[in-house]
Amino acid sequence: MLSSDLIRRIRHIEIRTRRLVNDLFAGEYQSVFKGRGMEFAEVREYQPGDEVRTIDWNVTARMGRPFVKRFTEERELTVMLVVDASRSQTFGSAGRSKAEIAAELCGLLAFSAIQNHDKVGLILFTDHVEKFVPAKKGRQHVLRVVRELLGFEPAGRGTNIAEALGFLNRITRRRSVVFLVSDFLDEGYGRALQVTNRRHDVVAVTMSDRRERTLPAVGLIAVEDAESGQIRFVDSSQPAFRAAYAAGARRQEAARDEALHAAKVDRVDIRSEESYVEPLIAFFKARERRIRV
Repeated sequence: MLSSDLIRRIRHIEIRTRRLVNDLFAGEYQSVFKGRGMEFAEVREYQPGDEVRTIDWNVTARMGRPFVKRFTEERELTVMLVVDASRSQTFGSAGRSKAEIAAELCGLLAFSAIQNHDKVGLILFTDHVEKFVPAKKGRQHVLRVVRELLGFEPAGRGTNIAEALGFLNRITRRRSVVFLVSDFLDEGYGRALQVTNRRHDVVAVTMSDRRERTLPAVGLIAVEDAESGQIRFVDSSQPAFRAAYAAGARRQEAARDEALHAAKVDRVDIRSEESYVEPLIAFFKARERRIRV
């Protein structure tokens, strides 16, 4: 049975994200994703006005004259939310954790999808895949997705992005729009990300918090590694320690950025101390401009 607090939080996300979908994201989702999935229909001779990019060079070489591929628009898309539920996601220094922000952001994406009659599915992962909700349509299904995001209690503590992407590729044969929501505190996922982006349209949503990048000078503090549970007492008043801490964060971010760039995935950077709305709007608009070029 759902607790009254969980019901209240689910309802809050529904009200807030529906308002955002109606007021800010009307048409944005559809223009960027709707109809991007295409199915091959036939090959026919080139006609003046056809896109040069649609030329089938193999058939053209065999026939000695240009032929183009024709595609039909798929009737619906499948949106898969692949969400990091590791312990590091529970951190937040500005009143809300990364996990809470991720739940609301995913609710916004899910309600945008069902408004356009698309399916939404969910994969929750830590150091292994812990929950899979098959893609379906409808408000009740999206509310279930939000409920899982808010109320799920993971067994694992760590992060294994490659395992989550491998699971996605095994259970999702049809090309999908995949939002990979994580703080990317992991290693060795670059190859899996490249493979997945060839099969699907992957968007990396990076979650971070200011205190993961810099520490204030407040003296002796206890610092816990959320994923290992290890606790260390450190003197944050020492400039050398704060500099080393910031340098470690930059190395982690650089490794993440290199993996995302190599995989050629789109990305949205979300910081827990800031609104997620502006980065999402900027992402949609930038992607729409690129599609129109």
